[in-house]
Amino acid sequence: MPQRKIAVIGVANAYGAGDPACQDGPEILRRFEFLDDLAPADGTSQWDETLRPSHESAAGPLPALSDMTRRLATAVRGHLAAGNFPLVIGGDHSCAIGTWSGVHAHLESRGPGARLGLIWIDAHMDSHAVYSGSSQNIHDMPLACLLGHGAPQLSGIADAAPTLRPQDVCLIGVRSFEWREAALLLTLGVRVYYMQEVHERGMSAVLQEARRHVCRETAGYGISIDLDALDPLEEPGVGTPVPDGLLRAELIQALAPLRGDTRLQALEVVEYNPDQDPNFTTAQAVHDLCCSLLEPALA
Repeated sequence: MPQRKIAVIGVANAYGAGDPACQDGPEILRRFEFLDDLAPADGTSQWDETLRPSHESAAGPLPALSDMTRRLATAVRGHLAAGNFPLVIGGDHSCAIGTWSGVHAHLESRGPGARLGLIWIDAHMDSHAVYSGSSQNIHDMPLACLLGHGAPQLSGIADAAPTLRPQDVCLIGVRSFEWREAALLLTLGVRVYYMQEVHERGMSAVLQEARRHVCRETAGYGISIDLDALDPLEEPGVGTPVPDGLLRAELIQALAPLRGDTRLQALEVVEYNPDQDPNFTTAQAVHDLCCSLLEPALA
């Protein structure tokens, strides 16, 4: 990303997930310097202080997550206003509510009514309404929240209106979902590239088409990558593995042409679970995916 400092924001959050180990993912990646080659030439770290949710109260995780996502939205918006490129490292996928609310708020501040496009690369749809999913986990809900159909505490955290419009969103790599969320996205008209279509057409063709789709009427777009989109036989370090996923090499090949795209506002990589990654295989995948899109920042 020429002339833009890459600001890495760790989000040590697992309130939304069934397996809490993903909260340790950002710290492991930071401690073992997996993203250090994204630092500028002077060698100074680009990591922000890691964001952590406030303690869960008797009211449950929603108030704590609401607070954390608001703080994340503020941090993302602040970096964009300063001319930086936010790279958000989760934590579970509920952090997406904060990431993309912050990006949208920034775009709106530059031009009222500005819209945000989003490419959501994930094995799952993450589009349940509140507690409608069988897992009852909030990381099943962030996209629904961003579309204005989630818990009031998590929807519209940086704006009263929904963060995303359905016509500005594409999902890629979906292969595990429940009928309620599929029905919601179908009704809204969200474009979903199921894994079968990705296999048939190739990831590069699908991603290029998705980029055109989310850029048609928007001021910019983002990419959110849940690592369980990748095949667990190759990348074990995730909390909710689903067979028959993307291969690291094909996703890197598809992302590489987007390097330097000035319309790309932020990148998010989530759900790294170090407990399932004893050989740091998936940690290396995080590095490789980020480097496929982002050049080292200039000092």
